[in-house]
Amino acid sequence: MFDYHLHSKVSFDSSCAPADIVMAAEKAGLKEICFTDHYDFNDVYKDKRDLFTIEQYRTAYDSIVSPKVKIRRGVEFGLTTWNQKELNDLLRLYDFDFVIGSVHFAGGYDPYYEAFWTHNGIDTAFEKYLLQSLECVKSQNNFDVLGHLNYVCKSEHSPTRKPLYYKDYADICDEIMKTLAQNGKGMEINTSGVDRVGDFLPSIDFIKRFRELGGEVITVGSDAHDASRVGQHIAGALEIAKDIFGYVCTFEKRKAVFHKL
Repeated sequence: MFDYHLHSKVSFDSSCAPADIVMAAEKAGLKEICFTDHYDFNDVYKDKRDLFTIEQYRTAYDSIVSPKVKIRRGVEFGLTTWNQKELNDLLRLYDFDFVIGSVHFAGGYDPYYEAFWTHNGIDTAFEKYLLQSLECVKSQNNFDVLGHLNYVCKSEHSPTRKPLYYKDYADICDEIMKTLAQNGKGMEINTSGVDRVGDFLPSIDFIKRFRELGGEVITVGSDAHDASRVGQHIAGALEIAKDIFGYVCTFEKRKAVFHKL
């Protein structure tokens, strides 16, 4: 059991102590976890409001240990088309095990918040987000997996809470996943959509297609921002990984480790 997408109070949107995350992981029977706190940028305004300092990161994690759970240290970096230098600069400051590249903005707005939806209808919103994701994965290369490809659909402010279906945007999604596969990048099965839109982010049709397009790296993560969600729905995500890949990946010093399922 692995959970490779976790946030503590090092992230701007969590107040959870790292020790509480670790304790929850132990109780859930997880074998390995990775902290992946936000280091995020607005794609239009170059707003750096959602950054941590390396001092904050070291204070939170450098001394944290567990007799039961292997603990890795990572980051969820907010990809834009212009912040390659910022990513490289961050990675020179700390020896991360794992880097999730995530797209949290499209057209200057975060889809998780209401302002994005006042400017976009469902179809416009989904296409805009996917096109932004495509631009980001084409312009960035120093990350390990693309986080929650279907992030745009999980907001409570979405008018219909409609899932994002692969078949409706197949051409754009194929370009995203082909780019990842060709560059040796992976995808994650993010479980945070299960209790929001009734499915994983992305759903199984995306994961199957990623494999068909040559994708080799797959991780699973709960995207927990508090202890109660640590390991949530991970068993189901691992079943998907088992059926399609036969394994799941963890990371050490930016190198994928393959675990047969």
